[in-house]
Amino acid sequence: MAHVFRWLLRIAGGLVLLVLLALLGVYYFASRSLPDYDRTIETAGLGAPVEIVRDNANVPHIFGASDEDVFFGLGFAHAQDRLWQMTMLRRTAQGRLSELFGEATLGVDTFLRRLDLYGYARQSQSVQDAYTTAALKAYSAGVNARLEQINAEALGRGAPEMFVFNAPIAPWVPTDSLAISKLLAVQLSGHLEEEVLRARVSLALDDPSRVADVMPDHPGPGIAVLPEYAQLFPTVERHAKARMEQRHPLDPVPERGFAGASNAWAAAPNRSAAGGTLLANDPHLGFSAPAIWFLARLELESGGVIGGTIPGMPAVLTGRSARLGWGLTTAYVDDQDVYIEKLNPDDTGQYLTPDGYKPFESRASIINIKDAAPITVQLRWTENGPVLPPSRYGLGLITPPGHVASVAWTVLTGEDTSVSAALGVMRAQSVEEAIRAAEVYVAPAQNLTLVDTETIALKTIGYVPRRDARHASQGRIPSQGWRAENRWDGRMPYLSNPEFVAPVSGLLGNTNNKTVERPFPNHISFMWGDAQRVRRWQNLMQSREVHTRDSFIEAQLDTVSYTARSLLPLIGADLWFTGDAAPDGTPERKRQRALSLLASWNGEMNEHLPEPLLYAAWLRALQTRLIQDDLGPLEKEFTHVDPLFIERVFRDIDGASIWCDVKQSAPVETCTDIARAALDDALIWIEERWGDNFEALRWGDAHQATHDHQVLGEIPLIGGIFNIRQSTSGGDNTLLRGRTSGVEPDPFFNVHGAGYRGVYDFADPDSSVFIISTGQSGHFLSRYYDDLAQLWRRGEYIPMSLDPDLARAAAVGITTLRPR
Repeated sequence: MAHVFRWLLRIAGGLVLLVLLALLGVYYFASRSLPDYDRTIETAGLGAPVEIVRDNANVPHIFGASDEDVFFGLGFAHAQDRLWQMTMLRRTAQGRLSELFGEATLGVDTFLRRLDLYGYARQSQSVQDAYTTAALKAYSAGVNARLEQINAEALGRGAPEMFVFNAPIAPWVPTDSLAISKLLAVQLSGHLEEEVLRARVSLALDDPSRVADVMPDHPGPGIAVLPEYAQLFPTVERHAKARMEQRHPLDPVPERGFAGASNAWAAAPNRSAAGGTLLANDPHLGFSAPAIWFLARLELESGGVIGGTIPGMPAVLTGRSARLGWGLTTAYVDDQDVYIEKLNPDDTGQYLTPDGYKPFESRASIINIKDAAPITVQLRWTENGPVLPPSRYGLGLITPPGHVASVAWTVLTGEDTSVSAALGVMRAQSVEEAIRAAEVYVAPAQNLTLVDTETIALKTIGYVPRRDARHASQGRIPSQGWRAENRWDGRMPYLSNPEFVAPVSGLLGNTNNKTVERPFPNHISFMWGDAQRVRRWQNLMQSREVHTRDSFIEAQLDTVSYTARSLLPLIGADLWFTGDAAPDGTPERKRQRALSLLASWNGEMNEHLPEPLLYAAWLRALQTRLIQDDLGPLEKEFTHVDPLFIERVFRDIDGASIWCDVKQSAPVETCTDIARAALDDALIWIEERWGDNFEALRWGDAHQATHDHQVLGEIPLIGGIFNIRQSTSGGDNTLLRGRTSGVEPDPFFNVHGAGYRGVYDFADPDSSVFIISTGQSGHFLSRYYDDLAQLWRRGEYIPMSLDPDLARAAAVGITTLRPR
């Protein structure tokens, strides 16, 4: 027996030793790709030496003899820290993910091939200005210099992920950077899905006029009544079923409600305590590890610039120079229109146009798939745009037999000079110069907030389609592609884009809110990103005569929900402090406890409080009860509470209280009945998930920020190594916006928000600050992988200085690139 026991010990010890050796082997090979920031490297493609000074937050400060050399250095730095991320962005734009991930990403690849982003990017290379062309070539050479170093020195294939998903890395070319710019437009556009959903709701409702309740227009003058979708396409099935693709984490197409959101505000010298202009900006995108943003400083011939870059692109997209600050917020310009194209019944290779039937423009595209045979996709285009698959956006649910759907979209052009515009803004020395430089910007449409040393301004940049006043649906629901009046007629002039320069109030800002009210067809949009955060911003801005850098930071980090303050008195109007005494543990008593907590709450979505969870769960259950009997399965598409819908119902605007009556029941329910029942639903859900001690609940436990690795983060056991999870404050409608997932099992996870924050003070520019949500490195073994994450969570920042001596004094390493 003892002999057997000794052998069992030896076997167990041997297994432990083998596991340790395997872990050491994994660590060795993974660590080989950790960059050495303190060395001299000889490389081809440089005109003179370049210095990349890494400060103690691993922000590269890049110095060179020419702008081309500086962009070379940026490409090298991006590839040092974010090579995997860059290659994934490129593969996504090319529609080549399935070469690594197999059939799981085939739907993503097929859709992006149909859009042909990479083909349009290749065409756009020839229309960039000379400066941008040179910058793109130099940046590409810098990326390739890092690839050459990785190959020559066997540096672990450049990133740990490359061992798991091994594939050759092609040299970087300018088209790759242009394609990533177009990919951003996909991530920041949501009108297409909104059009399709509006059509689906119109078909689902017994009274289609009630679409205006559940998908309300933002407050302001109304628009003309739209036709019902069934009037435009009488043969469409009201309750059609079609296959819809499951979303993959690498899919760049945003889910409804996630098509970009951001904050930016500025103060003129007369509203600044120190007498200089102020600018705050926090663009919002989906969270990931690493973050999409990468901090960098470039010392250009026009002066130093510092701020947020996106790996793969040679531009500081939000940041400052010595004389100018610039920030971006999504403008929600209506730059997408869905068309239903009628096929020729005698030849399905043709579609109807105003001039009769014409053949589709067609091209075959081969998609290689890991562990499967390649497939050939037949790509088709109409005069309006590419033909989309019925499994995307639910298009198959609204497309009548004998028809297909296409999309017109401003980003689908081979004459896209958006990157030239970005580099022009980055080098501008004044607000006027920056507005002029942005004229050639195409997509995605943005609100560009600007400050120089004296002036503040906001300008909507990007192409705005010119529509005919006779357009059948005003671009709000899919329309007939063969009718000339529904088609675009070029673009609106840049001068007509909204512009606000040097306002008398000395303050301006944007939270994706409605900026202008113009009648169709001169409108900017019918759909806006926000009608709530802007109210809180107005209160904070107007509460002070003058502002400081710290008051702008305070506003950026504000967690008070205007929505909670305005809606709770409405939905609980007949519930507060009512009801008979009830024994502990009964539903009535639990309801009283919850209402007591909410009655004394100020609307602050603080991670340590229980009230935000009670409020969020109640509103979510309330919207579900209001719409599920009318919309049926379509209710699942409404993953987030629309405050305007709730307000319309409880104020009975245009008879909207009819939503409170459950059609399937004999009694006539009131809104108070539904509010009470929804609160009980919410408390049951909370009790099952978090327990019945409501006073001990923490919003932050439910509202965790999910900075997850898009590929490895979903793998059991090892996902936790790559993912960064944090308890956070804020919510869907706070200035410190933490957009929730909206879906089970974790509907309140914080999945979309400010991956970058910057506040620029031109009274003392070097006191400006910025932060990103994870760290600079994309390497999970690097100490810079998540070192900024806790600062970001706590609302802290790091300095944003253009002083080269400060950068060198705090340097953790200096990489010197020398011409070979």
